Amino acid sequence: MDQSLYNIIGYILLPFIILRLIIKGIKTPKFKQRINERLGLITRIQEPIIWVHCVSIGEFKAAIVIIDQLIKQHPNHKLLVTTTTPTGSDAVISYYRDKVVNLYFPYDLPLIIKHYIKQINPKICLILETEIWPNLIHELNKRNIPILLINARLSQQSKEKYQKFTSNLVKQTLNKISLIAAQNQNSANNFIELGARNDYVVITNNIKFDQNTTPDKIISNALQKIIGKRKTVIFASTHKNEEVQIINEYSKNKYAINALLVIIPRHPERFDVVYKLAKNANLNIARRSENQPARDVQILLGDSMGEMMSYFDIANIVFMGGSLSNTGGHNMLEPAAFAKPIIFGSNTFNFTEISLDLLEQNAAILIQNVSDLFKIIIMLLNDEKQCKVLGYNAQQYLYSKQGAVKNTLQLINKFI
Repeated sequence: MDQSLYNIIGYILLPFIILRLIIKGIKTPKFKQRINERLGLITRIQEPIIWVHCVSIGEFKAAIVIIDQLIKQHPNHKLLVTTTTPTGSDAVISYYRDKVVNLYFPYDLPLIIKHYIKQINPKICLILETEIWPNLIHELNKRNIPILLINARLSQQSKEKYQKFTSNLVKQTLNKISLIAAQNQNSANNFIELGARNDYVVITNNIKFDQNTTPDKIISNALQKIIGKRKTVIFASTHKNEEVQIINEYSKNKYAINALLVIIPRHPERFDVVYKLAKNANLNIARRSENQPARDVQILLGDSMGEMMSYFDIANIVFMGGSLSNTGGHNMLEPAAFAKPIIFGSNTFNFTEISLDLLEQNAAILIQNVSDLFKIIIMLLNDEKQCKVLGYNAQQYLYSKQGAVKNTLQLINKFI
């Protein structure tokens, strides 16, 4: 596929993409709000801009340590943080208020991209992780605006998809990026195999090791009042097919589990769905948003935003979601920061190196299915010593890998 064909397909699909947003907006109104931003119809920004793009809440949370330092080090610049999802946008606005500008990321089509860039005229564009947008990168490169792919990761699975469908286009696009700062050697190798020049790829390590995981103690205390003295198993960032499996398997094992289960869906639109699933299974479920003691409750639904660190703070055991589905897993470094025993499934391609490291250092447990998951939970609930060993090892691993933020900022500042 070349760029012309890519653009033709994009323009054909655009009406359907907008229609999909409108349909999703019927249930979740935020999806159909601010569509003008996605179409590049934004007001001109006069201040010099440092543009940071984060897809959603996960990338934004990782980027906070970078954004905070950029705000301090470049007081004469304004930070623009773009996202593609309502949850990501809400997180940016909630955390920074008016300290940064938040807009939705534009659709990657020439007319939209050209107008968007003209309106913001960034001094530099920092793209998180694996966002390779041909028109955006082409237009920035044409205007001599530096583009850095930071905390860059590329799994074997993603590399093979690019090679199969868009190898020439991706190769051309990668070589218009000013610098690729990769999380690890595997990702660096994958970018080079896709066509990036060796001297344009460096390894800075993963900024998620430097992520600020300090919990809000007021929220932690509020959660502890809800939970009381019960042990707590957190199912963090779960997805559609995982939640069904967890609830069904818990129904089989509930009498063997002397603990409160807390299910925290990755996407807010699933809060009500999960609540109904538990009710239909005749389980006693309560909502965190109700803020009531959970003495006789079997499942607590984590239906509040921005409280994950506090959930990890009060947890006894953590299962990281997205790893029993085809999602690729979520950030197991967050519970590691709290020295919690971590369990995850085999689908962790978003965290391949980290998950392997944790397993090698006896800092996490890998399960193959939901039946194994509950066997391990029951075992750990009755083995406090093993919980402490796993948690301690996970935390020490996290500490040993820190320093990526410093490395990344040094590179960024060379281009500003």
